Amino acid sequence: MSQLETVHGIHAVRALLERHAERVQRVYVARGRDDVRIAALSRAAEASGVAIERVDTARLERMVGAAVHQGVVAEVRAMTPWNEDRLTAALSDWDAARGAPLVLILDGVQDPHNLGACLRTADACGAMAVVIPKDRAVQMNATVRKVAAGAAETTPVVAVTNLARCLRDLKSQGLWVVGAEAEGGRRADQVDLTGPIALVMGAEGSGLRQNTRQHCDYLVRLPSLGAVESLNVSVAAGMLLYEAVRQRHSASCRG
Repeated sequence: MSQLETVHGIHAVRALLERHAERVQRVYVARGRDDVRIAALSRAAEASGVAIERVDTARLERMVGAAVHQGVVAEVRAMTPWNEDRLTAALSDWDAARGAPLVLILDGVQDPHNLGACLRTADACGAMAVVIPKDRAVQMNATVRKVAAGAAETTPVVAVTNLARCLRDLKSQGLWVVGAEAEGGRRADQVDLTGPIALVMGAEGSGLRQNTRQHCDYLVRLPSLGAVESLNVSVAAGMLLYEAVRQRHSASCRG
């Protein structure tokens, strides 16, 4: 039987009910919480056949600790990890109506807090998956899941044995590979991010590995007006992901 995880927060739980209701075992809602958002969540749970249990706030706090749960916690079956074949299949089956696929690739990120934060932003920006190397990089763990605040249960994480090969495969499927580097030849807003894109972020401190850099179609930099030489990888990933979202939104408005 799949391991059970907790997901908290109104938005995260409702998203799970709407996208992956089959994985939601039960939803716990704080007694006395009866506003419009809770009513909408309750309707989504009822439509999916998922039971809602009213409990004291203290019980929710025991389930998720100090996290801001907004009076809602769900028990869900953990997402089955993806592999390269699953990613390839998902890209082949991608519905163009959802827009161009966007994949975030983390080249050797070590800090679980950074991975969790990147997952959270990737989910918010509609990324279809986050790719990490199996070796010399942080893997999914309890800290990552806690920082991701539910995104680990909605955005697939793909652990690959050979990142360079994965980049070649993505390119063969029509994705452009865009690497982030402080000395990148172009600013991020000068590169078209509206098509099928894989955004590649380097490790804390060391940045992109040489072999990874060689497989990038573009190397881009984020504008910096201050004295700080580099940004935290999760902050930089968020800025680059939202630049892709900005460009895509602008293109759809023009269309």
